[in-house]
Amino acid sequence: MSSTTQQSPATSDMRDPWSDLDEAGTGLTVNDFLTTMLSQLVTALRNSVTEPYASQFDLTVPEWRILALLAHGEPMSFAELVRQSTSDKALVSRTLRLLEDRGLVTLESEGATPRKRLACKISETGAALHAQVIPLARRGQASVIRLLTPEERHGLYTGLRKLHGICTGAGKP
Repeated sequence: MSSTTQQSPATSDMRDPWSDLDEAGTGLTVNDFLTTMLSQLVTALRNSVTEPYASQFDLTVPEWRILALLAHGEPMSFAELVRQSTSDKALVSRTLRLLEDRGLVTLESEGATPRKRLACKISETGAALHAQVIPLARRGQASVIRLLTPEERHGLYTGLRKLHGICTGAGKP
C-alpha cells in the first residue's frame, strides 16, 4: 500500500449521510450503517493486510490474533482470551488447540471442577514466531493508517475510541 495521504477521487466526491443525521436516522441505507461499514472494512483489511503477513508464517488470521494477544507474556484465562479476541468460544478453542499442537502456546487447567479455568500462555517458540511477525504486522497496519491525513487519523482514532467506550459502558453516552 502506498503511504500517500492525498484524497482519492473515490473519496473526495462521496456523499456524506452522517453530517446532518437526525435522531431517526432518516435517509440512512443499510450500507450507511456504522456496523455495516465497519464490518466491510474489517473484512477488507483482514484480506488485504493481515492475511498476507500471517500466511507468510503459516498462520491463519485467528491464529495470529490469539498469538498476538498472548504475546504480552502473562497467562490469560480462556474467557479473557475470548473477550479480547472478539471471537466466539468455539473458534478460540479450535485455534488454541491448533496452536498448542504446533507448540506455539501452552494450555493448563486450573482446578478440577467441571467449570475449570484454562490458563493460556505463549510458548518460547510462539514468542519467537511473534517476534518475527510483529514487524510485518506493524508495517502493514501503518501503511493503511498513513493513507489518511494526520487530521483524519486523529479523528478516526478518537472517534473509534469514544464509540468503543460508550458501547462497552466504559465511556459516557
